[in-house]
Amino acid sequence: MTTIREWLRLRSEPVADCRVFTVERAYARSPIDGSEHDFYRILSVDWAQIVPVTPSGDIVMIRQYRHGAEKVTLEVPGGLVDPGEAPEEAAARECLEETGYRATGLRSLGALNPNPALFGHRLHTFVAEGVERVGEIQNSGREHTDVELVPARELPRLLSEGVIDHALIAVTLWRYVYESSCRG
Repeated sequence: MTTIREWLRLRSEPVADCRVFTVERAYARSPIDGSEHDFYRILSVDWAQIVPVTPSGDIVMIRQYRHGAEKVTLEVPGGLVDPGEAPEEAAARECLEETGYRATGLRSLGALNPNPALFGHRLHTFVAEGVERVGEIQNSGREHTDVELVPARELPRLLSEGVIDHALIAVTLWRYVYESSCRG
């Protein structure tokens, strides 16, 4: 049995609005000695990712430049869940926008917290089998993607070798690999 208890949140104040997330300074009371401390939290809407699988068993992935890492990464499609949108709708929308592939019949791979030390929102992960290319990529001015079809059997190697090193993409793909092996 754990002796860890939750802290009492006292108040919070905005620090920065960064378009896709905000930063807040939160004050909380320690359950151990009652002292007050401040913490910083990054607030965002929920995120959604999708593992789109073609009828031939390839994973529809994207290459895009990431400003944080300052390099081009290999990822699955994903993004922010818009207000009033269900996570599976967001995942299918992002797939179509970023790849030109339509995803239907999405199956959940679960949801997780990207980093509970800083974030309070959830990342919703999905798989869609039998995706079909129905159009062109619909990138905005801030995002440019290229499609790359990756054989599903290559995922464990790409993940283990660090070719795919985006942690949230990696956990989604490892969940897919695990689920596939259990269904298999």
